[in-house]
Amino acid sequence: MGGVVLMLWVLGHQGGAQVLGSVFAGAAAVQRGAVMIRDMVHGRWGVDILALTAIVSTVAVGEYIAALIVVLMLYGGSALEDYATARAKGELSALLDRVPQTAHREQPGGKLEDVAATQIVPGDVLVLRPAEVVPVDGRLLSAAGSFDESAITGESLPVELVRGGSVLSGSGNGAAAVRLAATAAAEHSQYSRIVALVRVAAASGAPVVRLADRYAVPFTVLGLVLGGVAWLISGQALRFAEVLVVATPCPLLIAAPWHFSAA
Repeated sequence: MGGVVLMLWVLGHQGGAQVLGSVFAGAAAVQRGAVMIRDMVHGRWGVDILALTAIVSTVAVGEYIAALIVVLMLYGGSALEDYATARAKGELSALLDRVPQTAHREQPGGKLEDVAATQIVPGDVLVLRPAEVVPVDGRLLSAAGSFDESAITGESLPVELVRGGSVLSGSGNGAAAVRLAATAAAEHSQYSRIVALVRVAAASGAPVVRLADRYAVPFTVLGLVLGGVAWLISGQALRFAEVLVVATPCPLLIAAPWHFSAA
């Protein structure tokens, strides 16, 4: 839509460009305002309050180009935030998909039984078949073993262990079956703690996002007060719109979700 408005403006149809740009910006403000009101009812306040006020005021005084720029920043930030949220959910799903649901527990006499990973207790002897994921933290009982710990430590090369070495849950067994003794239950193992930390991080958001939301209300009040003073002193509504456009934290609308998506 912005491209159409720009084309009309370049071709000399300023009137059509203004009408189209104003209608588009107004519709965007109405749509975003509905979302904002719903969030406010649930106690969530964001940095887009001032941006919406700036859009409405610039459209009202005929400064449709400024309104479109604020709309671009506002929806660009939302798109980045949606992307970051989807990526975080995807990464969490990938972690959860690696969590073993069963394990091969060795019984007296060497017989194996398949049990739920949550039933494993410290001291249980487990047998890992080739390429299986380690269900709990353990101590290697076999003479040697090779484990892929890239999902935990990021190290791409396999880790070679000898008897007595510590085996991390979530690591992948190599090409040979090995025996290990569980040293922790599933919920207290390394991989479960990593999954729990990722859940908390995904739910809480990046620090810069929380900081932006914390100061959204006082910053909005300050911007409105300054805009009102400028209008009162000058006697021109245009000054109110100009102050709001300057005060609108457009870089923050982009920077906060960008920081979150890059984290």
